[in-house]
Amino acid sequence: PPVLLDSLSLLFSLILAQLPVFASASPMRRSSDLDKLSNQTKNLMKLTQELLKEHAFDSDVESHRFRSLPEMSNRSANDLTSLELKPTLSQLHADLKLYEHHFEWLNRVSKKHHHPAVPKLMEMIKEMKSLIMLLNRQMQRIDAPKLTSATPSLPPHLPYHFDVLQSSHELLQHFKLFCDWAYRAFISLKPKASAVQ
Repeated sequence: PPVLLDSLSLLFSLILAQLPVFASASPMRRSSDLDKLSNQTKNLMKLTQELLKEHAFDSDVESHRFRSLPEMSNRSANDLTSLELKPTLSQLHADLKLYEHHFEWLNRVSKKHHHPAVPKLMEMIKEMKSLIMLLNRQMQRIDAPKLTSATPSLPPHLPYHFDVLQSSHELLQHFKLFCDWAYRAFISLKPKASAVQ
Protein backbone atom coordinates (compact mmCIF):
# COMPACT_ATOMS: atom_id res chain seq x y z
CA PRO A 1 0.00 0.00 0.00
CA PRO A 2 1.14 3.56 -0.67
CA VAL A 3 0.93 4.45 3.05
CA LEU A 4 3.48 1.74 3.90
CA LEU A 5 5.76 2.92 1.11
CA ASP A 6 5.48 6.50 2.37
CA SER A 7 6.33 5.52 5.93
CA LEU A 8 9.25 3.37 4.72
CA SER A 9 10.66 6.19 2.63
CA LEU A 10 10.17 8.56 5.57
CA LEU A 11 12.05 6.17 7.85
CA PHE A 12 14.80 5.78 5.26
CA SER A 13 15.06 9.59 4.92
CA LEU A 14 15.31 9.94 8.69
CA ILE A 15 18.11 7.37 8.85
CA LEU A 16 19.98 9.10 6.03
CA ALA A 17 19.56 12.45 7.75
CA GLN A 18 21.15 11.02 10.88
CA LEU A 19 24.25 9.70 9.10
CA PRO A 20 26.27 12.95 9.28
CA VAL A 21 25.43 13.15 12.99
CA PHE A 22 26.74 9.62 13.57
CA ALA A 23 29.87 10.38 11.56
CA SER A 24 30.64 13.64 13.38
CA ALA A 25 29.80 12.30 16.82
CA SER A 26 32.86 10.12 16.99
CA PRO A 27 35.57 11.72 19.15
CA MET A 28 36.67 8.11 19.63
CA ARG A 29 38.17 8.22 16.15
CA ARG A 30 40.92 10.50 17.41
CA SER A 31 41.65 8.39 20.45
CA SER A 32 41.76 5.29 18.25
CA ASP A 33 44.51 7.04 16.27
CA LEU A 34 46.44 7.33 19.53
CA ASP A 35 45.67 3.65 20.16
CA LYS A 36 47.18 2.79 16.78
CA LEU A 37 50.24 4.89 17.59
CA SER A 38 50.73 3.25 21.00
CA ASN A 39 50.20 -0.26 19.54
CA GLN A 40 52.69 0.34 16.77
CA THR A 41 55.20 1.72 19.29
CA LYS A 42 54.67 -1.42 21.38
CA ASN A 43 55.44 -3.57 18.30
CA LEU A 44 58.63 -1.60 17.72
CA MET A 45 59.65 -2.07 21.35
CA LYS A 46 59.07 -5.83 21.01
CA LEU A 47 61.22 -5.99 17.84
CA THR A 48 63.95 -4.00 19.61
CA GLN A 49 63.93 -6.38 22.58
CA GLU A 50 64.09 -9.40 20.25
CA LEU A 51 67.09 -7.93 18.44
CA LEU A 52 68.80 -7.18 21.75
CA LYS A 53 68.20 -10.75 22.97
CA GLU A 54 69.50 -12.28 19.76
CA HIS A 55 72.72 -10.29 19.99
CA ALA A 56 73.22 -10.14 23.73
CA PHE A 57 76.48 -8.93 25.22
CA ASP A 58 78.37 -10.20 28.24
CA SER A 59 80.26 -6.99 28.78
CA ASP A 60 79.02 -3.42 29.05
CA VAL A 61 79.09 -1.44 25.86
CA GLU A 62 80.69 1.97 25.75
CA SER A 63 77.86 4.40 25.04
CA HIS A 64 79.43 7.25 23.18
CA ARG A 65 79.23 6.37 19.51
CA PHE A 66 76.13 8.37 18.67
CA ARG A 67 76.08 11.93 19.85
CA SER A 68 73.06 12.91 17.75
CA LEU A 69 70.46 10.65 19.39
CA PRO A 70 67.48 12.29 21.11
CA GLU A 71 68.13 13.13 24.77
CA MET A 72 66.28 10.65 26.99
CA SER A 73 67.64 11.54 30.43
CA ASN A 74 65.35 14.59 30.61
CA ARG A 75 62.18 12.52 30.19
CA SER A 76 60.64 10.90 33.22
CA ALA A 77 57.37 9.16 34.04
CA ASN A 78 56.42 12.18 36.18
CA ASP A 79 56.41 14.41 33.09
CA LEU A 80 53.76 12.32 31.34
CA THR A 81 50.76 13.96 33.03
CA SER A 82 51.85 17.46 32.06
CA LEU A 83 52.46 16.66 28.38
CA GLU A 84 50.82 18.92 25.82
CA LEU A 85 49.41 17.26 22.72
CA LYS A 86 50.86 19.27 19.81
CA PRO A 87 54.43 19.89 21.08
CA THR A 88 54.77 16.26 22.23
CA LEU A 89 53.62 14.78 18.91
CA SER A 90 55.92 17.20 17.05
CA GLN A 91 58.89 16.21 19.24
CA LEU A 92 58.19 12.47 18.95
CA HIS A 93 57.97 12.84 15.17
CA ALA A 94 61.33 14.67 15.03
CA ASP A 95 62.91 12.04 17.32
CA LEU A 96 61.60 9.17 15.20
CA LYS A 97 62.99 10.78 12.03
CA LEU A 98 66.37 10.98 13.79
CA TYR A 99 66.22 7.31 14.78
CA GLU A 100 65.21 6.42 11.23
CA HIS A 101 68.48 8.01 9.96
CA HIS A 102 70.51 6.05 12.52
CA PHE A 103 68.83 2.72 11.80
CA GLU A 104 69.11 3.14 8.03
CA TRP A 105 72.83 3.79 8.53
CA LEU A 106 73.10 0.70 10.77
CA ASN A 107 71.25 -1.36 8.16
CA ARG A 108 73.75 -0.29 5.47
CA VAL A 109 76.82 -1.17 7.55
CA SER A 110 75.22 -4.42 8.76
CA LYS A 111 74.60 -5.49 5.16
CA LYS A 112 78.28 -4.90 4.34
CA HIS A 113 79.24 -7.21 7.20
CA HIS A 114 76.51 -9.76 6.29
CA HIS A 115 75.09 -9.43 9.78
CA PRO A 116 72.36 -12.00 10.63
CA ALA A 117 70.15 -9.30 12.11
CA VAL A 118 69.62 -7.56 8.75
CA PRO A 119 66.12 -9.02 8.00
CA LYS A 120 64.80 -8.03 11.45
CA LEU A 121 66.49 -4.64 11.17
CA MET A 122 64.73 -4.08 7.83
CA GLU A 123 61.42 -5.10 9.43
CA MET A 124 62.07 -2.61 12.21
CA ILE A 125 62.79 0.23 9.76
CA LYS A 126 59.58 -0.62 7.88
CA GLU A 127 57.59 -0.46 11.15
CA MET A 128 59.31 2.82 12.05
CA LYS A 129 58.39 4.39 8.69
CA SER A 130 54.82 3.24 9.16
CA LEU A 131 54.72 4.77 12.66
CA ILE A 132 56.15 8.04 11.30
CA MET A 133 53.41 8.15 8.62
CA LEU A 134 50.70 7.44 11.19
CA LEU A 135 52.07 10.13 13.48
CA ASN A 136 52.30 12.55 10.57
CA ARG A 137 48.60 11.99 9.77
CA GLN A 138 47.63 12.62 13.40
CA MET A 139 49.75 15.80 13.44
CA GLN A 140 48.05 17.12 10.27
CA ARG A 141 44.65 16.41 11.79
CA ILE A 142 45.34 18.54 14.87
CA ASP A 143 47.58 21.06 13.10
CA ALA A 144 50.74 20.23 15.04
CA PRO A 145 53.91 21.83 13.60
CA LYS A 146 56.68 19.73 12.05
CA LEU A 147 60.07 20.28 13.63
CA THR A 148 63.09 20.16 11.36
CA SER A 149 65.78 18.00 12.88
CA ALA A 150 69.33 18.25 11.60
CA THR A 151 70.64 15.24 9.70
CA PRO A 152 72.98 13.42 12.07
CA SER A 153 76.65 13.04 11.20
CA LEU A 154 77.19 9.29 11.21
CA PRO A 155 80.42 7.35 10.71
CA PRO A 156 80.92 6.56 7.00
CA HIS A 157 81.66 2.87 7.66
CA LEU A 158 82.62 0.50 10.44
CA PRO A 159 85.68 -1.59 9.62
CA TYR A 160 85.12 -4.40 12.13
CA HIS A 161 82.23 -6.74 12.76
CA PHE A 162 82.54 -6.09 16.51
CA ASP A 163 82.11 -2.34 15.90
CA VAL A 164 78.85 -3.08 14.08
CA LEU A 165 77.68 -5.22 17.01
CA GLN A 166 78.55 -2.55 19.55
CA SER A 167 76.88 0.18 17.53
CA SER A 168 73.73 -1.85 17.02
CA HIS A 169 73.60 -2.68 20.73
CA GLU A 170 73.94 0.95 21.77
CA LEU A 171 71.37 2.11 19.26
CA LEU A 172 68.86 -0.60 20.22
CA GLN A 173 69.25 0.07 23.95
CA HIS A 174 68.66 3.76 23.38
CA PHE A 175 65.70 3.14 21.07
CA LYS A 176 64.13 0.73 23.57
CA LEU A 177 64.10 3.54 26.17
CA PHE A 178 62.59 5.88 23.62
CA CYS A 179 59.82 3.41 22.64
CA ASP A 180 58.97 2.79 26.27
CA TRP A 181 58.60 6.51 26.91
CA ALA A 182 56.76 7.19 23.61
CA TYR A 183 54.30 4.37 24.34
CA ARG A 184 53.47 5.89 27.74
CA ALA A 185 53.26 9.36 26.18
CA PHE A 186 50.74 8.24 23.53
CA ILE A 187 48.59 6.62 26.22
CA SER A 188 48.66 9.69 28.47
CA LEU A 189 47.81 11.95 25.50
CA LYS A 190 44.69 9.95 24.57
CA PRO A 191 42.23 12.04 26.63
CA LYS A 192 43.76 15.26 25.27
CA ALA A 193 43.53 14.00 21.68
CA SER A 194 39.88 13.01 22.01
CA ALA A 195 39.09 16.44 23.49
CA VAL A 196 40.44 18.18 20.36
CA GLN A 197 37.61 18.57 17.85
